Amino acid sequence: MNAAPAGKGLGPLLLIAPAAVLIGLFLVLPYLNIVVMSFRMPGQGTPYAPGFTFGNYGKFFADSFYILQVVNTLWIGFLTTFLCLVLGYPVAWQLARGNSAFRAVGYGLVLSPLLVGIVIRSYGWTILLGNNGIINRTLSNWGIIDAPLPLMYNALGIVIALVHVFLPFMILPIMSAIQGIDPSLESAARSLGASKVTSFRRITLPLSLPGIQAGCILVFVLSLSAYVTPSLIGGLRVKTMAVTVVDALIDTFQWPFGSALALMLSITGAVVVVAFGRLTVMKWKV
Repeated sequence: MNAAPAGKGLGPLLLIAPAAVLIGLFLVLPYLNIVVMSFRMPGQGTPYAPGFTFGNYGKFFADSFYILQVVNTLWIGFLTTFLCLVLGYPVAWQLARGNSAFRAVGYGLVLSPLLVGIVIRSYGWTILLGNNGIINRTLSNWGIIDAPLPLMYNALGIVIALVHVFLPFMILPIMSAIQGIDPSLESAARSLGASKVTSFRRITLPLSLPGIQAGCILVFVLSLSAYVTPSLIGGLRVKTMAVTVVDALIDTFQWPFGSALALMLSITGAVVVVAFGRLTVMKWKV
């Protein structure tokens, strides 16, 4: 038996080395820095003081205000994800199975929100949803309402804007999954007497579940970490955890406490994502 050439076993390691270095520098090290910072002592006029403490996490758990903010942020993330799924699945199905003429126009409409900066999109929604915005003024001029509808500075306005921002991240994975389904499977089910609803429920929907899973995870994670849209649409009345983290880091200069808040948000989101992934994988296997 000939010995393996020297250095041959290092080939795969060398191939992944650039990606590993980038992940280590721009993902692992920043997270480790946040973890260490979350245990630092709060400083007076400085980002942190010498020494370490668990007090930053104690402050989080001792104040129900921050617990409610986590719950509110999760609720906004869940609702945004659900609405994106309900609105995005029919569009993804049409893009995957529709005619080529509609597909070109559909691609353009789906990708168009990504071509505009998120700040501009959020300001656009303030023009639409404000008390003197287009929607309220139109309804008032038509005599439908007497007072402006509360479409901004609440969770409703934030969810509407987030759905518009993140809908493409739901449509594209689902569309890719549906394109991977052989249409002959649906034709075979129809030839055996299955209705369109039964064919969709028993074949198309289960086989597109990986795309649904990917889209839901993407939209949920992005919704939890969104800052610009909640801060502009929610104002000072509705604060998500991302807005509170930025306030703690920049406005009040509390780096240790802000790091603890960021980690608690990350851990909560990770638990939900892992649980969702396990549940959907079990359903997929069944």
